[in-house]
Amino acid sequence: MTSFILNGENISVDAEPDTPILWVLRDHLNKTGTKFGCGAGLCGACTVLLDGQATRSCLLPLATAAGKRIDTIEGLGGDHVVQQAWVENNVPQCGYCQSGQIMSTVALLATNPSPSEDEIKTALAGNICRCGTYPRILKAVKQAASSSFYDASQSPDGSAS
Repeated sequence: MTSFILNGENISVDAEPDTPILWVLRDHLNKTGTKFGCGAGLCGACTVLLDGQATRSCLLPLATAAGKRIDTIEGLGGDHVVQQAWVENNVPQCGYCQSGQIMSTVALLATNPSPSEDEIKTALAGNICRCGTYPRILKAVKQAASSSFYDASQSPDGSAS
């Protein structure tokens, strides 16, 4: 058994220690918001937060997560300010990349609540959107980062890093 904190809840999972967290989430815990894209950590669809850091769950063995905190798109609850910005800016088309894009944005804003456009592009560079909604993604991140919109207390652990 491997124990960790998932979206604020203590979890124990009986799976092989080398099983990627992506498959633990999807197959063992029925958390299907985290998507399988490439399986090589290149597309960002599987991004989760590991102790607040954007991490590719397809490359992260279960053993590495022991005792740590993992936050997934489900942990944001559907009404997080970043999710609201996505909706208000009509970002989703197919939606496949969105959970990874959103989790990367949450990690960015938790450490840098006022990122420049270049910092946003750098933070999201590894998240591929096949539909090409990058201008809307950028606009949504900027909106979420605006002082009147983003509240760092909405980071998954409830604090600004």
